[in-house]
Formats: sequence, C-alpha cells, structure tokens
Amino acid sequence: MSGEPHAFERGALTWVLGIEDTCVYPIDPGRPALDEHVLTGHSEHWRDDLTLLKDLGASAVRYGVSWPLVHVSPEEFDWTVLDEVVGYAVDELGLTIVADLVHYGTPPWLERSFADAGYPSAIEAFSSACAARYLGRISHFTPLNEPVTTASFCGLRGVWPPALTGWSGWVAVGVPIALGLVRSTLAIRAVNPDAVIVHVEASTLIDTGDHELASHARLLRDIGWLPTDLMTGAVDRDHPMHAWLLEHGARAEDLDWLVTNAVEPDVIGVNYYPDLTPRHLEVVDGHMMQVSYDRWTPGLREALKGFADRYHLPLAVTETSIEGPDKIREKWLRDSVAEVNALREEGVDIRGYTWWPLFDFVDWSWAAGGANVEEFAVVKSHADGTTSVGLAPSLGDPTDGKTAFLRRMGVVRLEEQPDGSLTREETSAARAFRQLAAGEER
Repeated sequence: MSGEPHAFERGALTWVLGIEDTCVYPIDPGRPALDEHVLTGHSEHWRDDLTLLKDLGASAVRYGVSWPLVHVSPEEFDWTVLDEVVGYAVDELGLTIVADLVHYGTPPWLERSFADAGYPSAIEAFSSACAARYLGRISHFTPLNEPVTTASFCGLRGVWPPALTGWSGWVAVGVPIALGLVRSTLAIRAVNPDAVIVHVEASTLIDTGDHELASHARLLRDIGWLPTDLMTGAVDRDHPMHAWLLEHGARAEDLDWLVTNAVEPDVIGVNYYPDLTPRHLEVVDGHMMQVSYDRWTPGLREALKGFADRYHLPLAVTETSIEGPDKIREKWLRDSVAEVNALREEGVDIRGYTWWPLFDFVDWSWAAGGANVEEFAVVKSHADGTTSVGLAPSLGDPTDGKTAFLRRMGVVRLEEQPDGSLTREETSAARAFRQLAAGEER
C-alpha cells in the first residue's frame, strides 16, 4: 500500500467526525430528493467543511460517496466530484476516509431499489469500481449504513423507495441488503486484501412494561440483530429467525447462499443516540408505538456490550450525538467519551469514536413536505406542565426555509441567512471535541 492514512488500529482510539450524507433520489422524478450534501450546502463548501473537520482534531471522516449520483447507469460512473473530494481530504489534509457506499438510497435506474433483482450485482459492481479507483487512497469502507433502519424506512413503512410495507416488505428489502453486504465486502477485498470493512448498524434497545407486548418487543430486538447475523452467516436453519424469514417471503436459496459465503467485517460500527435509540413499547391511543426516552450512558454501554458479546469483533462508535443546546451537546460528548474509555479499560475492544454529524442537518421530513417520517413517538411537553405521547408534529412548510427543519445535533451550528445560505458556527461541543481529541484534560 502507498502509505495512506489508517484508522481503527488495535489499542488506539480513532477520533472521527461524520458529515450527514443521506442520499435518496426517488425512482419517481416527480418526488423531491433527500440529499443532505445539497441541503446543508456541503456540496458547495466541502473544502471548508473538511478543513474545519481536520482543525477540530479528527483524523478520520465518515463520508458518503453519493452512490445514486456517481453510478449514473449500470455501466457508467461519474467520479468527477468525488475525485476532487478524495484528493483534498486524503492528499492535502491527510484524513482517513471511511467511505459510506450506501446511505439509504440507490440509483434511480434500479426500478425497485433495494428490492430490485439487480440490486446485489449493482452494489457489488459499484463497490469494486470504487475500491479500484481509490486504491492507495481509500481503504476503509462501510458497504451500507444501518441495514435495519434502511429496511424499516424502505421496506416496512414505505417512506423511501421501493416504498414497501409490512414485514414481507422488510424481508424483501432486508435480504437483498444482506446479499449486497456480502457481495460488496468480497468485491472490495478482491481489489484490496488490506481493506478495512466497517459494518455500521443502528442499536436496537427496546423494552416494555406491558406483558402483552413482550413478544413483539422480543421480535423487534431479534430483527435488530438480523442483518448482521445474515451477513456473518449465523442464519442457518437452526437460527430462531430462519423460519420467520421464510414465512415472510425470503428464498431458502438466498439464506443458504449467505451461510455458505459469509463474511466478517473488520470493525462493527455501533450507532447510538441517547434520547432516540432507547424505546419503550407502549399502546398509545389504541396503537402500539415505540416511544423514545433518554438512557444516557447506560444505554450506550448496553449497546456496545451487546455487539461485543454477540459478535466478538472490534467495535467503533460510528454515530452518536444529542439534539439540544450547546451545553447539552458538550455534556453528552464528554460523558459518552468517558463511558467509551471506561469500557476500553474493562477490555472491550473499541477503536473509534464518531460524533455524527459534524454540523447540523436538515430533518428528513423536508422531502415529505414537513410530515414526520420517523418510526417512533416522543413525549411532548405542554404549556400547562402536562405531557402526552404521540408522533412528532409537522415541522412546517419547506417553502418557508430550512430553519425549522435544522436538527441541532452537530458540534458545528448551521444558521440560515436571508439569502437561504447556511453558515457554520462552532459550539462549545466543538471546542470540547478538539480538546478531547488532542488528549487534553478537561
């Protein structure tokens, strides 16, 4: 290899910042795209953003490669923009890029998106081409961000293409995703045997105090492990979810292929948000709902220990942050880093910490006309001091501007200007990140 920068080495903690990169371009051209690089202005200010990221002390960046835009047709790639970004990030700034190959969206020419018969071969071809083009510059790859979340949005709840619903929809998306994970990993390693595969998955922390919901809570927890179990060949005919998959439309030959061709990632990336990841399963107004609540660092510990105990592979925190005022973000940063360090001292092999995102981002409801698209309910406070539980309300009308849609989760704040542009302003959490990454004391 050519001396490219590396991350997630044994015994060290790599400091990473991520740039929100959800990239969903609809199959129906009449529907709006959800491209965070465009919405946040990163597509215009990427040099400044990467320079800021480096200045804050990160040595690596989780970075989306915009598959729907680069892979313009089955046999054609347009690397123009990515070539410039990679050259600047790696050659000039010395950053390690953890290339996020798929972040919730596929090229529009895949007519059924993740459920398209051509999806596994398409992502295999893209992964191989990307690894070959940037050989010596990019060696860290995430084949697909958050399989379990992708299957929920695209297969269970019909929010993003292919807009399937129900558990059969989940399986129609989830199994091809697993096939793609394996084929991508094999393709990347064929090009670069030294590649580092960082498999990134959302934590699933579900509990319930209602005994009648206990079996469904258990199902949701089992589904949370399922994509990684499929990728690593654990879903043989004795696996407790094998029959469930067949019942909901999976092909036995696909499940058998996954067992035969199983791969292990080099690092498992764990995504955890203290106030969003933990969920109570409850009946609210006659409907079963996941209600988010805050478990702070005990939830982070449970999530990391769960992945460590199940898969016995190196870990990295690949997404964490909290929404709120600067001081809350700073407190979560310090507390979560302290928890990671405590786990490392206890022998848990954690090799990276990622604050996601570097700067605030535009809520996903932007592309849904302001309507809530999340799967969980929230506790809402009212002026009279009472609380209630329900889905988050509409954030407003996108034609009124982005301010109402900005999710305040970055260590850098976005502020909308009269001309619609978004400026970047460091928060106290940014200063704390710089301090912690440099190894300085509080």
